[in-house]
Amino acid sequence: MRIVEIREVAVPLSGDVANAVVSFAGHTVSLVAVVTDVVRDGRPLVGIAFNSIGRHAQSGILRDRMVPRVLDADPDSLLGADGLLDPALVLARMMQGEKPGGHGDRAAAASAVELACWDLLAKHHDEPAHVTIARAHGRTPAYDGVPVYAAGGYYAPGKGIAELRDELAGYRDIGYAATKIKIGGLPLADDLARLEAAVEVMGGGAGVAVDANGRFDRDEALAYARAMDGLDLRWYEEAGDPLDYDLNRRLAEAYAGPIATGENLFSTQDVRNLLLFGGVRPDRDVFQMDAGLSYGLTEYARMIALMEEHGVGRAAAYPHGGHLINLHIVTGLGLGGCEAYPGVFEPFGGYSPDCKLEGGLIHPSQAPGFGLEAKPGLADEIAGLVA
Repeated sequence: MRIVEIREVAVPLSGDVANAVVSFAGHTVSLVAVVTDVVRDGRPLVGIAFNSIGRHAQSGILRDRMVPRVLDADPDSLLGADGLLDPALVLARMMQGEKPGGHGDRAAAASAVELACWDLLAKHHDEPAHVTIARAHGRTPAYDGVPVYAAGGYYAPGKGIAELRDELAGYRDIGYAATKIKIGGLPLADDLARLEAAVEVMGGGAGVAVDANGRFDRDEALAYARAMDGLDLRWYEEAGDPLDYDLNRRLAEAYAGPIATGENLFSTQDVRNLLLFGGVRPDRDVFQMDAGLSYGLTEYARMIALMEEHGVGRAAAYPHGGHLINLHIVTGLGLGGCEAYPGVFEPFGGYSPDCKLEGGLIHPSQAPGFGLEAKPGLADEIAGLVA
């Protein structure tokens, strides 16, 4: 098996929604195709992936640094003992010449190619990616489905409490037992009114998480914590800057409920610092690192192993990014659950029609690979990329 070409295209997200920090109206995603010399049904075998949602495409880093390194490598140096592409070796080649640290956009760039290699391997074996991922990590896939919550409650023009209620009721009625809404984009009193409405619609605080997207300083984070005390929320997510471990520690000392963070931590070093200095409580807190933002599944699996070394079970992992790739990762690695973006961040957000949502659990399809070609809208982008 040899890589003969790596293609990338920046695909815009649709919709006009915002959190407390940014609008997503101008955001793009890097869609990547890894083309091999293996031929199936008269066509080259191609792995497809993307670099997650909520950041930007990484076209320049891929075009100028990482893709040339892979294509210039001795093809045999990228193969495992089975003669197939080894995603870890591909990642190591992409990182040649990169200094330690600086885990930012390059982490998302590398992840798109590394994850496409996992899609490729699963397609080679003619099996869903969660089966390939589980076997590679010595695990059994979660065949009974995994817990899922609907990430919504975004700020949008003309969207008030009545519209928020309708949105969340819609999630509840199609099978989501839990949801997440944004906070920090309005004054505390207004956000609290939105939150109380959400709790009522979802039948209690256990069905509602909140996400500030790093908006608050310490005083604001603690003020929201006091105001939300007693609601028994599912979790309080990313109150302050993701690298402000001291703020996270102080919040954990003041807020009894679960705290979630990690989607903006892109390396095992970052996660180690969170575990050492962030006041993490292994019995309740939630870790949201995302393989699509952190060099791919190779690095993400190291993060999960590091959590377990520090007494935090993998059930505490709920990766950021409500899309098909993370659904297969959660299912394959036996993590706590996954996010969903129903009707948001198209064409990447949400799941394909062949995924089954039932009783608060989501079941991936049996399509080979990540099944991205079955996702409406995204299938058209993929067809254009590999044509």
